[in-house]
Amino acid sequence: MAYCAGGLILDVPAKSLPTLVDWTLKEAKLGQPRLSGPGKDGDPLLVLTEAALERYGLPVTLADDERLAGRIPEGHKVVKQLVRAEWKLTKRGFGPWARIYRPATGSERACVQLCIPSWNALGARHWGHAAQLPPAELARVLGVYASRVMTPCGSTAVTGLELMTALHPPTRASEPDADGKRHSEHNPGSLGRDPVDPAPCEAPDGHPLLQDLPRFHVRGSAEKLFEEAYDWARPMTDAECMQRHLVGIDVNLAFAAGANGLIVGLGAPTHVTAPEFDAKLPGSWLVDLSHVALSRVKVGKDKWADLDASLLPSPFTPKGDRPEGPAWYTTPTVAYAQELGYDVTPVEAWLRYDNGRYLDGWYQRLRDAYLATMADLGVHADLSPADFLTAMDGYKDRDPELAIVVSAIKATVKGGLGKLRERPRGEGWKPGEPWRALSRPTWRPDIRAAVISRTRINLHRKIIKHAAFTGQYPVAVLSDCVVYAADGPSPLDFLPYRDGKPLPGGFKLGVNPGLVKHEGTQSVLWGEEVRERFNAPELNLARYIKDATVTDIDNGE
Repeated sequence: MAYCAGGLILDVPAKSLPTLVDWTLKEAKLGQPRLSGPGKDGDPLLVLTEAALERYGLPVTLADDERLAGRIPEGHKVVKQLVRAEWKLTKRGFGPWARIYRPATGSERACVQLCIPSWNALGARHWGHAAQLPPAELARVLGVYASRVMTPCGSTAVTGLELMTALHPPTRASEPDADGKRHSEHNPGSLGRDPVDPAPCEAPDGHPLLQDLPRFHVRGSAEKLFEEAYDWARPMTDAECMQRHLVGIDVNLAFAAGANGLIVGLGAPTHVTAPEFDAKLPGSWLVDLSHVALSRVKVGKDKWADLDASLLPSPFTPKGDRPEGPAWYTTPTVAYAQELGYDVTPVEAWLRYDNGRYLDGWYQRLRDAYLATMADLGVHADLSPADFLTAMDGYKDRDPELAIVVSAIKATVKGGLGKLRERPRGEGWKPGEPWRALSRPTWRPDIRAAVISRTRINLHRKIIKHAAFTGQYPVAVLSDCVVYAADGPSPLDFLPYRDGKPLPGGFKLGVNPGLVKHEGTQSVLWGEEVRERFNAPELNLARYIKDATVTDIDNGE
């Protein structure tokens, strides 16, 4: 039986995997329409239950060596059946997410994707208990995700990256030539078909561009771009220790919001010496920002604020340390230094003159998917702050299956951006060997860095506005979570709402990406006790604010 999205149930006559693939394409006609004009229709996805695996001669679980290899052997009888029927497998072979295809003829595609939950295709970290759901319920979960995001074609990270390509395919059909024929041509606004090398400062350690560096050389901030999310904390002040609660707030879909409207490079970088900074030009800039003091910052047109810089993280480093000299930054970071009222003078830069808002459609698709699913769970975009907090309380229990979809959408955002700088991994890879990811036009560490930079800057801007208006400073920041000391247990006990309206440019409660929700509340005594127990006065409490579980730490984590 085939349990389909929408509740449809079909009889499946196929007695072998090759005939199942044929049935899927010719009779069931499963699939999904393309997400953009020049794109391709989504391939059918078959999720094989344990009963289906037994029926088609496949193992219910992978052996240890098969799990390490991520596939069953090429000599397996089912693989041989597919070969005899002239079906092909991709280079990743027959694993938890297998793609079975024949080369396309014209516009006709013949391709079916398999998902095998008992081989850990739907990992619990992002898909919760989806792998244990009965067929009809699992079809509902994956069907909602497919209709709102796209048909999954691997992990949530792989799907997040594929969604970018599906919305901006590298090629399109040209206008008819003199003979009336159309040809494949570059699709404007896409990353194209060919990969581009990063700038040397953007290349992660081990990249072929860096092969001439001395062995064991450690690149400093003046050689390596290091735009990452926040991991910062500080000891509490005496006044904060006198308060009762530590309240964590978390930014909804923070990295998606950071991608919205962001201008990123589409092509290769150009090296420039002593450039004049241009906030509209994406790239990497070598510039000294050590003179930017947070004790006095610009918070509006001709409006300055005096702050206690010792209680704030620097916006320029993930650990919140003040820069000590020239370092590489992406455009959003350097632009923020200007916004705070300071001059910037880059020494050199790698700039991308071919650029555009490549991620806008990706953000909008994921935003709409998230908001629609949260609305189904009773959390709507037009709720008052108090009603929003009430609606968020226990929202996952209202429909645990839809809660799985929310989790998968969040993972699609983070994982898709992470894939832009995928590193080689696995026991089989050795330094010096080629990275398969480098052959993809979507291997773009510069785009990932720009999104992370903008996300971190967006958060710091809110922290500054909040501090300037209320005199309150964060105790800890971890990625998109900020912890404040407060007299009450609710975000409304320290967020400065007036007549239901938030501080302009500050934190605002709500379900939309970029707005914040309540992450968790613990007591100040708990925070001090944990730091004392582990002898870590700057232990990042944002890491544990949700459930207070601290079992062990390593180097303060």
